[in-house]
Amino acid sequence: MPPRRFLAAVCAVAALAAGTTAATAAPDPAVKTTNPITSSFADTFADPSIIQGRDGYWYAYATSDPLVGGGPFGLMHMARTKDFGSWEYLGTVFTDATKPAWAAPGSFFWAPDIRYFGGRYVMYFTVTDTTANAGGDPAIGVATAPTPAGPWTATDGPVVAPRPDGNGGFLGTIDPALLTAADGKRYLYYGGFNGGISVTELSPDGLHSVGAPTQVTIGDRYEGSYVVYRDGWYYFMGSSMNCCAGPTTGYSVFAGRSRSPRGPFLDKDGVALTDSHVGGTTVITQNGNRWIGPGHHAFITDAAGQDHIVYHAIDRGTPWLTNPLGVNRRPMLIDRIDWIDGWPRTRAGLGPSEGPVPAPTTGSGLGIDSTDPAGGVLGSSRQPGDALGGPTASVSGAAQTRQSAPGGSLRVEVDVRLGNSFTTVLGNEVVATVSGGKVTLVAGHQSASAALPADFDRSQWNKLSVQVSGTTVTARVNDAGLGDVYAEAQLAVPGLQLRAAPVRWLGSAEVDNLTVRPVAEPVRRMADVPRTGKLLSGDDFSADLGDDWSWLREDANAVVADGKLSWPLENADMVGSGNNAGLLFHRTPAGDSWIAETKLHLDLGANDVRNYQQAGMIVYLNDNDFARLGSVSIWKTRQTEYGRELVARPSDGATTYGAAAIGRSASTLWLRIAYSKNAAGENVYRAGTSVDGKSWTWGASWVLPAGQTPKLGLYAHGEFTGANPAPVATFDYLRFYESK
Repeated sequence: MPPRRFLAAVCAVAALAAGTTAATAAPDPAVKTTNPITSSFADTFADPSIIQGRDGYWYAYATSDPLVGGGPFGLMHMARTKDFGSWEYLGTVFTDATKPAWAAPGSFFWAPDIRYFGGRYVMYFTVTDTTANAGGDPAIGVATAPTPAGPWTATDGPVVAPRPDGNGGFLGTIDPALLTAADGKRYLYYGGFNGGISVTELSPDGLHSVGAPTQVTIGDRYEGSYVVYRDGWYYFMGSSMNCCAGPTTGYSVFAGRSRSPRGPFLDKDGVALTDSHVGGTTVITQNGNRWIGPGHHAFITDAAGQDHIVYHAIDRGTPWLTNPLGVNRRPMLIDRIDWIDGWPRTRAGLGPSEGPVPAPTTGSGLGIDSTDPAGGVLGSSRQPGDALGGPTASVSGAAQTRQSAPGGSLRVEVDVRLGNSFTTVLGNEVVATVSGGKVTLVAGHQSASAALPADFDRSQWNKLSVQVSGTTVTARVNDAGLGDVYAEAQLAVPGLQLRAAPVRWLGSAEVDNLTVRPVAEPVRRMADVPRTGKLLSGDDFSADLGDDWSWLREDANAVVADGKLSWPLENADMVGSGNNAGLLFHRTPAGDSWIAETKLHLDLGANDVRNYQQAGMIVYLNDNDFARLGSVSIWKTRQTEYGRELVARPSDGATTYGAAAIGRSASTLWLRIAYSKNAAGENVYRAGTSVDGKSWTWGASWVLPAGQTPKLGLYAHGEFTGANPAPVATFDYLRFYESK
């Protein structure tokens, strides 16, 4: 059916203070927020997703953990905010009476993904157990609502049904995330470690899967997917390792990108997320402060064009919501995303923030006046975060702001229900028009256009943004401002200098939630990482092991010859009660900072199962308190794992083990551990890896207790497959450098 069309007058917009210039950069710098942002109403708010509702509030949703320690499990949770400082809890998404009828009794509801299209809110979620099969058979459900607070109505069946694994069980059909792509189709990403992540096309209403799915990640590496479109690329992001290992949780988020929503997704180094030596460029990982295991995230873009990542993480000092080894305490956090060399990085690589940081910019300068009777001249009396009134307001013909918007970089964003033609003019020199089935952008005697999908429905509410950032001009139409795209036109205009002038609108549209803001100043340089200075000590294995070395559980098969330490992998381990692996320690330098480095050769093959062959460096206090960095075979993947074990329950000595992933694995791999002390005197060890010994990927940090001196050395174990002879780990050296 052809889209319903109507003509409504252009409505009111936000005015900015006269004299504001781009040089005054970051909007509202006094507005701060501090992680965790959900602490006012919840101890935990895991697997978050977020959207700006048409009422101007930001709505967040979480998985069905109890919000407070010892409380009952919910049916997914809802909360809202205007400023990301104060929050209002709204209750659960479902009740026992409204939850999906096809969910088995006792099923949990996890990982909601919120969207808006077709004039309604659409939520995808995991159902852990259905009535279709005995035992856990996870599936993806979907529900719709007229408002972001509900009421939510689940469909009468899953949008992605349980998937048998061929061995009597079921694949991990979990963690959904929707994308509306430039081809006008809706794609749903789902899956996890068991079976990998796949993407399937959905019907236009988003309620049914159609066609054959495409697998986009290898198994045993990623879950918690989220995909955004930026500058012609689709960025897949997924969480890796264990979400819920209490104080040893090393969950982190990694990215790959593709020109197609179906992939293949490659990381910054060109390695596919489907490769056995699996790729992934770090988006966020733990940095040694209180927060560990940051992951299962969503993206938002604020009124200043700044992207933010919302995610859960664990306070390593209070990791349990219930008893140790029970439910993890995973509150919601938020931090800015910086796009550096085409890749999303949390705080330029600094990771989770601790302490006050600028909140997302909301509202429109001095506010919005939707009741001004003065025709096409716009005022500024409403508060930031408010919607345009009632829910929309309009003036006839053309309209403009009362006062000049600033020159330089500027972003205009609006919820819009389009008429036949709608034009936005910035600085009298940037013109963006939605008309005739396309978005056209004109600036500096240049033009660009992008076609809207053939079935694009102008009668529904969508997002329109027009942004000038330096000399780059972008106009985008999308669903709900969550990284999706119907059409985007972009121009690079050398020498462009946007002048201060009223923002003008021409044509016909119905408009709501309109903001006019200076663009947030982009961060274009990564934060500093550890660098090596002068050589302090070490061993190049040119002779037998000297006095600087010491063994724990000596392995006579490890030999020094031909300038290398060759060590066949032991049938042994260090995790849990299996503390029978040999460890070879080297004396560490004096002082509170240094970097240890080794070069390791270990051929783990590819695509076969060799659990859990591994070798690398270890930081060791005792058999139940250590961190180890190495190349490891995990089912069909080959990964660089930075694992941590410690005692989680002192009453009986029960331990917990978790890990972070860093960079990618290779048969020859360079490893570094950078040591420092934090303000509390704790021992902080940050890990880095390299596949060429020149370009380094720095990743997660683990913190060991203050007042003790851990050892550092080498390990080679995990040969449980019965291989004869056992694979051999070869170390070229272990060196210690100054840390610069």
